[in-house]
Amino acid sequence: MKTNLSVDATRISDTIRGLSRITEPDRPYTRRAFTPLFLEGRAFLEERFRAAGLETRIDASGNLIGRRKGRRSGLGTIMLGSHSDTVPEGGRFDGIAGVAAALEVARSLDDAGIRLDHDLEIIDFLAEEVSIFGVSCIGSRGMAGLIPDGWLSRMQGDLTLRQGMIDMGGDPSRPAQQTRSDIKAFLELHIEQGPVLESEHCDIGVVTAISGITRIELLFEGQADHAGTTPMGARRDALVAAARMVGEVERLGKEFSRGEGHFTATVGEFSIEPNAANVVPSRVRLLIDARAELRPEMERFIVEVDQLAVDVQRETGVSIAAPKLISDSFPTPSDPSVLHALEQACEDTGATHRRMASGAGHDTAWMARIARAAMIFVACRDGRSHTSDEWAETDDIALGTAVLFEAVRTLDRDLQGER
Repeated sequence: MKTNLSVDATRISDTIRGLSRITEPDRPYTRRAFTPLFLEGRAFLEERFRAAGLETRIDASGNLIGRRKGRRSGLGTIMLGSHSDTVPEGGRFDGIAGVAAALEVARSLDDAGIRLDHDLEIIDFLAEEVSIFGVSCIGSRGMAGLIPDGWLSRMQGDLTLRQGMIDMGGDPSRPAQQTRSDIKAFLELHIEQGPVLESEHCDIGVVTAISGITRIELLFEGQADHAGTTPMGARRDALVAAARMVGEVERLGKEFSRGEGHFTATVGEFSIEPNAANVVPSRVRLLIDARAELRPEMERFIVEVDQLAVDVQRETGVSIAAPKLISDSFPTPSDPSVLHALEQACEDTGATHRRMASGAGHDTAWMARIARAAMIFVACRDGRSHTSDEWAETDDIALGTAVLFEAVRTLDRDLQGER
């Protein structure tokens, strides 16, 4: 642990521990958005925000915000934060560490008697994780004015997303009040959710970009036949063709990962029909999840998958529908000036650091549409996340919080006069 940090590690730990106690008893650590437990966690955070001297409110998108007024009216806002919702049995640190770190920056500024020129806001975004409505990053999308048409009508049982946001304290009928134009910079601390920082004994990952995510659906149509009587050479086995494609996707993923930037490719969904032991499979559906820091690499991967489908169909005789893009989001590069402030803050605090891309999505990707934005990673044990075993050391989070503290002070000075 670096000494003489400007933040209090004990307060950070207390906030994380307090939230971790608010969970489904039989599924630690579970506190999903749009549930009573989530609101209980929100009440805990709001009390902590107020105790730190922050003015609290829920905005139109259902985000909890704590505001610390700056000295100079009209300069705009520097915003810090993350999310407090979890996936089922998700963990104590994903998102939560970022909210605790942001709150500690506000407390530490008070301890040091520092009043920024800009307003400072601490935020807990609504539903960063995939929610009960099947969609994610609802609060940050809303703040950026980018909730897609039709989302508010999505249903879970008898509940619409619109009503869910209202239940969380939001008001989606006020779209003009959701989009923010005053935010000059947004910073987020997050656990890495990967093994790089821990394996390299590096303190801080300065995130250069959030990878774009593309999902490609492939449908294989073969012919159902008796598994015991149909000769091996006379089959049109959809599973054999699909298995060949899965292997090729892995090969391509490894090949592309050796090139420029972060790249991964995974077949994460797979279904087979009729799924009977004594029937040659007639139909398979699979879904490729591909992630790229650099868009040209993704474009090249899509072309390769299209050609693979042609090749596998020719070789196996199984009909393969043209690969279908289910979703296709572009990479989000971090703002250079915020990256510079974060790297300078690492130097000032004595934190070792490296540049790296994020393979996971984050609220920062949506905030980057309306503000200068970047984020930092701190190590998590064995790179594990979205599991109850998720763990990050308090000292590592505290060091990352100190980096945020110094970066905020730098940005408070450097952003003045910019539009």
